[in-house]
Amino acid sequence: MMNVVSLILAGGQGTRLGVITNEIAKPAVPFAGKYRMIDFTVSNCVNSGITKVGVVTQYMPHELMEHLGIGKPWDLDIKGGGLYILSPYLSRLTSSWYKGTADAVYQNMDFIRKYNPDFVLVLSGDHIYKMDYNELIDYHIEKGADCTIACMEVPYSEASRFGIMVTDPFEQIIEFQEKPAQPKGTLASLGIYVFSWEYLKRVLTEDAMDHESENDFGKNIIPRAVSRHERLFAYNFEGYWRDVGTLTSYLDTNLEILGPLPPLDLHDKSWKIYTQSAELPPAYISENAKVIKSFISEGAEVYGEVENTVVFQGVIIEEGSTVKNSVLMDGCVIGKNTILQDVIVCEKVRIGSESRIGVGEFKESVIDKKVYNSNITVIGYNSVIPQGIIIGKNCVIDNYVTENDFSVKEVQSGEGIIKQI
Repeated sequence: MMNVVSLILAGGQGTRLGVITNEIAKPAVPFAGKYRMIDFTVSNCVNSGITKVGVVTQYMPHELMEHLGIGKPWDLDIKGGGLYILSPYLSRLTSSWYKGTADAVYQNMDFIRKYNPDFVLVLSGDHIYKMDYNELIDYHIEKGADCTIACMEVPYSEASRFGIMVTDPFEQIIEFQEKPAQPKGTLASLGIYVFSWEYLKRVLTEDAMDHESENDFGKNIIPRAVSRHERLFAYNFEGYWRDVGTLTSYLDTNLEILGPLPPLDLHDKSWKIYTQSAELPPAYISENAKVIKSFISEGAEVYGEVENTVVFQGVIIEEGSTVKNSVLMDGCVIGKNTILQDVIVCEKVRIGSESRIGVGEFKESVIDKKVYNSNITVIGYNSVIPQGIIIGKNCVIDNYVTENDFSVKEVQSGEGIIKQI
């Protein structure tokens, strides 16, 4: 049986998600009614029979660490393996945060070394996908590769957002472009790598000695290996994979699971997605409630109308309210006779009655045009929206906003309330 160690890189901030990731690491962001993003990568490991899993953290790790614990929901609380949180630490040789993705793995080589694996999987913890890593490793062995990178064809219009591979007829990578302005192809890296352990040790040690390197797989390790004509191969993945890196992609990916034949089947018993979640009673739908094409999670109570919406655990939607095309995270309360349209509501938000949110016409953001650039309005964690407030489209309400932070009864489209630190 193959000896495989998996390292999940889970230290990213995810700045394009705005206030959603101001307080937590991107892999800890809630998704699909009860999960967090990292659940998909960890579940892929378990479903693939990989039980030696290290999770490399850095940015705002506390909620992620609390969620993962010792890996019990994934049956990773075991001897001879298990789930380990790998945080930056002060060592005899290093005293800094991880500089790049390659440095994050290099600084944790002692963790890998104690298992002396045949292969090392390096994975991202903030993508939504299902993959049997055994098929990737078998392909790696078949090709006699030093490194194999999972890739997917993407539209040319999106290629500049990814690392792009150019391959020969045998799938060996002969050119690599990191987020190119003029892509030479459409075969995009998914940030999923399998390395032969002896090869990985050598290239990481060499890279760490290069003081001009940014110590990053995409910027340094892969381009250097390609330039030396080393045995790097592309594995063309044709399954479900989503990069949920913007507010639009986050909302769209949540809502696409609501269709009658969703591309991501969360009911697939042969490939379960495991998570750590509260023990709550069943959801309650009142006699006068109306629910159309929506997820309603445990502990939620619906007295109003919900359409094309993901409702997380413990949410309360009071009578007379209408929620459409939205995501409501754990513990939110939507007051009576309130309207929400195209809104992402973070955890433990309280919205007063007689409010209207996500209404009006789109206007360009005066807060941050790169992050807030759609019809979606976002309300940050633990905020309180007063009764009777109107909030337009493309707005942002910061985390921990209180009723006293509202000096007006209407927040115009493109505007917001940002707390001063």
